[in-house]
Amino acid sequence: MRNKNYFMLPVCFFLLLVSGLSNAERIKDITSLAGVRSNPLIGYGLVVGLNGSGDQTNQTPFTTESFINMLKQFGISIPEGARMQLKNVAAVAIHTELPAFSKPGQRLDITVSSIGNSKSLRGGTLLMTPLKGADGNVYALAQGNLVVGGLGVNGADGSKLTINIPSVGRIPNGATVERSVPTRFAAGQPIIFNLHQNDFTTAKRVADSINDLLGPKVAQAQDSMSVEVRAPKDPSQRVNFISLLENIEVIPGDPAARIVINSRTGTIVVGSHVRVSPVAVTHGSMTVTVAEDVQVSQPEALADGTTVVLPKTNITAEQEFNPMFKFSPGPTIDEIVRAVNEVGAAPGDLMAILEALKQAGALKAELVVI
Repeated sequence: MRNKNYFMLPVCFFLLLVSGLSNAERIKDITSLAGVRSNPLIGYGLVVGLNGSGDQTNQTPFTTESFINMLKQFGISIPEGARMQLKNVAAVAIHTELPAFSKPGQRLDITVSSIGNSKSLRGGTLLMTPLKGADGNVYALAQGNLVVGGLGVNGADGSKLTINIPSVGRIPNGATVERSVPTRFAAGQPIIFNLHQNDFTTAKRVADSINDLLGPKVAQAQDSMSVEVRAPKDPSQRVNFISLLENIEVIPGDPAARIVINSRTGTIVVGSHVRVSPVAVTHGSMTVTVAEDVQVSQPEALADGTTVVLPKTNITAEQEFNPMFKFSPGPTIDEIVRAVNEVGAAPGDLMAILEALKQAGALKAELVVI
């Protein structure tokens, strides 16, 4: 077990251990290029062709209004006051991500979600819908047949069966890019690598690795998050230059000592640099049970007296036996896990022990509860 970077505790939770041995990572795996990002797109549209599982228009008037507005664009007018039952139409929201450097004509996968009371979008077709960015401009057009992984069935007696989520579907290649997002990639400015996790040691190592390959002062760490690199101004040369940089291998700095506790699931993650000062710990609990009972007391035969009911209270106390265990000076992860295994602590018990160690000043790590 010592050669592995995790231990499975024999309780109702598992304890994940982050290995202290850092492996070399490519710059492209631990950083992102400043200004090179995707952009969210969103749209509102109609799905038609449903088998009676569309919106109930008396409860979702916006579906009817959207449908009438669509018909007007084709020169079809609906008489005022006409009652419409659109059981095969559903109002939906469409969203997707526009990748960086996307060009007009490229295709995007989209997700379609019901925003009314439609029970299922299975078998529906999304009509042409513009997808807008945060600036209000249209960047793509969506249309196509939905692929729905869920299933919903309703019975006449009110019973129903639902598998997965039938009110959400996807359309592979369901949107066409109509407008590209301008970037400053070809502006000739220095490029900046942003770390996924800010760390001064990692930023310095990234800059040093680039300088070792290309020469001094080519790269400079700006802070714990960003590394600035001087790059060619010609766009084609910048592409080749970044391709070279992003494949350089760097050994990231070790993360700070931290213990993360998820109180809802009982998951505990312990970093490799967590240490505990010499301390003795015991943890147990007492259960007190109070049970009320009654007894009947009656006189002997031919004797004077009356029958009475006497209350009786039974009180029992159970004390769990949990032996005290000791952490030696500067215990490692192996020793911490071994001590916990010997005691057999449950997730709630271990959380309480860690919190007590932190309050006592014996836990040399940040305790994070999520």
